[in-house]
Formats: sequence, structure tokens, C-alpha cells
Amino acid sequence: MLEVKQYHVKTMLFIFSLGAFISILNQTLLFTAFPDIMRTFSVSSSTVQWLTTAYMLVNGVWIPVTAYLISRFSTRQLMLFALGSFTLGTLLSAISPSFLLLLISRLIQAIGAGIIIPLMQVVMFSIVDKDKHGSVMGIIGLTTGFAPLIGPTVAGFILSRLTWRYLFWLVFPIGVALIVATIFGMQNVGTPQQQNNPLDYRSVVYSTLGFGILLYGTGSFNQNKTLGTFFVAIGGIFIVIFIHRELQLAKPMLNFRVFKNRQFSISLVLVVLSFVTLIGPQAIIPTLIQSAMHHTALTSALVLLPGALASGLTSLIAGRLYDHVGGKILGIIGSLVVSISMVPFLFLNIHSSLIMMATCLIFKMMGNSLVMTPLTTEALNVLPERLLNHGSAMVNTLRQVGGSIGTGLLVTVQSFFDMHSAFIGARAFFSGIIVIGLVRFVLALALKPTIQTSK
Repeated sequence: MLEVKQYHVKTMLFIFSLGAFISILNQTLLFTAFPDIMRTFSVSSSTVQWLTTAYMLVNGVWIPVTAYLISRFSTRQLMLFALGSFTLGTLLSAISPSFLLLLISRLIQAIGAGIIIPLMQVVMFSIVDKDKHGSVMGIIGLTTGFAPLIGPTVAGFILSRLTWRYLFWLVFPIGVALIVATIFGMQNVGTPQQQNNPLDYRSVVYSTLGFGILLYGTGSFNQNKTLGTFFVAIGGIFIVIFIHRELQLAKPMLNFRVFKNRQFSISLVLVVLSFVTLIGPQAIIPTLIQSAMHHTALTSALVLLPGALASGLTSLIAGRLYDHVGGKILGIIGSLVVSISMVPFLFLNIHSSLIMMATCLIFKMMGNSLVMTPLTTEALNVLPERLLNHGSAMVNTLRQVGGSIGTGLLVTVQSFFDMHSAFIGARAFFSGIIVIGLVRFVLALALKPTIQTSK
């Protein structure tokens, strides 16, 4: 159904999807292991958070370069580099003797991970008919949406029997197998531009400094609000310089002219906000269940598992629905579901039912999937083919950076109230999630209705 004559679409989709799955899985895989890693290396909770924050940050500052890389190198070359970097980082993480080396190894992982999803989206949108884009994105969403949710659950099961290092040892052979599969099963799509396509290094510097300093600033708010505000301002200045630079170039590294398309812009904001409501609770809930409610890591994993399963299934269904009804109605419904499902979390206490929490998370995850998969497809579908690689890079850049910044701000709000009670802090956090859901609802109303037709 999804095959195009000259490409092995199913084989390529499998390689891309599994590669995306393990790369995104590693964003949240360590959440449940933070207490163990803190004990191993004698570091604080704010320090250990950088294993995930830095991973997402490197994704965010590296992804803008993928728009250039996709036009410059072949599909197979890029995928091999991405998987090679990710697998090397995984191996080094497993054997790291110190926290600093573990952090560096995570950054190496993130360099490879940042390439896979934009490359996958551009390639699959290029070789599959437009009226099947939703179905393909549903399959991709099943892996990319399911992965960050299942991370804490998988980690909980592993940590109940093994040490945190096995979180990397179990991923390592999958990376090696994917490298072999890419060598023999990945076909090149399109023709790389070998001439007159130099990388603008000033753009790389500006984007890296801008997004990097901005994220560092948001992460610093709960320790020093003045210093955090200073770094946010400096990061914002570099981002403005970066945008100005890109708009002046005939061949920008990242083409911001995609924002001239109103439908793309609204869809992208919805995707970014959805990523915040996806990742944020996954970082907070395991710690809340273990530290404040005094349950085990395995118990926290079991609370998250049903929602992760529901999210994966909903992504698959939402992709197919998008091909028939477009993104607007799905965005409206999904945004409302997220806000409503988080209301019970405003009344959390030490005696709260874990079954209630798991049930609410099921609906929250389903609502997120109704927004993320269709609206990512919508954002890319409305762009001309010449801007597809830039649109994909933009979606994934802002999803990663926006998700990191949004989660950081929510955690900062939580930390402010945590001085009085962990549950008061949690209620403040989930109030923020509800507000974000309502903002998404209003934005979804502004979308134009679209129903896809064949090319």
C-alpha cells in the first residue's frame, strides 16, 4: 500500500523507525535511573538532570544543520554517520567511569540522534504519495511518540534487576544491527548538491550559541533567577542574530521563510507545545511516585506503561484519520483531552490512587498523540518540496529546544512551590500543563481545515 516502485519503502521505513525509536528512547530512558546515577557518581539532582537536558539540547542545536546535510550528502552516508555516532556514544556511556565522561558520551549519542528524524521525514515524504503521508507519519509517530513514553517504563523493569549501565548495554547491539541494515538495505533518495553549497559556519556558531545559552538560562532559573534571566537574554540575542543572518543568505543553513506559511507556523507551535506536555510529566511523575509517595521504580514504571501503549496506538490511528479529516479537528479534540485529563493531578497527595493516575495518563497520552502526529504531518504537507528539508529541520529543532525550555520553566515553577511541599509543587506543574492544553485548543481553532488528496 505504501510502496513506490523504485524504492524499498517498507525496508527503509523499518530502518528509519527503529533508528528513531532508540534515539528518542534515550531522551527519557535515564529518568528512572537518576537516583542510582546520583549515588554512583555522588552528584546532585540538578546535576544529573543534565544527562537528559544536554541530550535534548544537542539535538536542538544540531538539527538545524541537518537541512544543509540532507542537501549535501547521500541518504546512506548520513544514516551511517548518525547511527555510528549514536552507537559509539552508547558504548562510551555504558563504560563511563565518571559523570563528566558519561555526560560527554551522551552528547556524542545526541549528535547522531539529531540527524535521524529530519532525514527520515524528508526521505519518506519524498517517496510516498501525499495522500498517504498521514499513514506513514502514523507509523513514524508510533515509534517516535511511543519511545519517550516507554523509556521510564523500560528503565524501571531493567533497574529492578540490573544496574543503570545495562540501559546502554541493551541498546548498543540494536545500534550495531541498524548500521549493518543501513549498509545493505538503505537506498539513496535524491541527488546531493556537490557544488556551490558551502556550509555557513557563522550560522552554525550563532544557532549553537543562541539555543544553547537560552536553554542553559531556563535551566538556571531555580538556582539563580537573575543569572537565568541574563543567559536567556543573551541566548535570545544570538537567536535574533542567527535569524537575521539566515534571512540575508541566498542559501541559508535553515530557511526561516517557511514561517511565511501561516498553516505551517500554527501547526509548528502546536507540535512544540505538545512536546512540552509529553516530556514534562514523564520527567516529574516517576520522581513524585518514588520520592514523595514512597513507591518503587518498578511501580512508577507500571503507572506510566498503559499511557505509553495508548499513545503508540493512538498515533497510528491519528495518522490514518489525518488522511481523511485533516489536522484541525484532531488538534482541537486532542488539546481538550490533555487539559481535562490533567485536572485530577491538581488534587494529588500521598494517598492518591495510582490507578487513577495511570488512567488519567492514558487519556493525556492519547490527547497528545491526536495533536503531534497529525500536526507534524500538516506542517510539512503545506510546504513546497524545495523547503521540505528546511521545514523538517525547523519542526524538529523547535520541538526539541521548545520542549526543553518549556519543561525547564515548568520544573522551575514546581521548584518554587516545592519549598513548602512536593505536592504543592506538583500541582503548580500540572496547572501549567492544563494551561498549555487550553492555549493549544485556541490555536487549533485558528487552523484552516484540510483534507489530503493524492498527488
